[in-house]
Amino acid sequence: MMKLIKNTKLGINNFINLFLIFFIFFYFIPAKTTDDLDVNKKRFIILKILDKVSSKTTELRFEIGEEKKFKNLLIKTLRCKNSEFDDNPDVTAYIQVKDITYKNNNEVFVFNGWTFSSSPSLRPFDHPVYDIWLKSCN
Repeated sequence: MMKLIKNTKLGINNFINLFLIFFIFFYFIPAKTTDDLDVNKKRFIILKILDKVSSKTTELRFEIGEEKKFKNLLIKTLRCKNSEFDDNPDVTAYIQVKDITYKNNNEVFVFNGWTFSSSPSLRPFDHPVYDIWLKSCN
């Protein structure tokens, strides 16, 4: 009669190897944090501003959520989105613009809304001295 012997060492070795594979996989691959999932992380909006009086254009780079003063304007960028379709690329951005020379009501925006790079006349920025165009979103 032949006696059957269980190979327990092989089972333990497979378990240890499997454990090491999982350990290496989870240890070396970092978990996504909420900072990694933030769509606005290190994103920039580039706006082109025309001074109608001097006929000079200025290109400004804004980080999303940043507020900058440009001459008499206070510009804040809130969102930026590139088009999801490759055949018709478009960039849209949500910006707020205040004219700080208007002292009668500090809470009124000269412009507050979405602007489009492909058709700036869709939601025009209407100001007697300045024009603002959305150039890109990086």
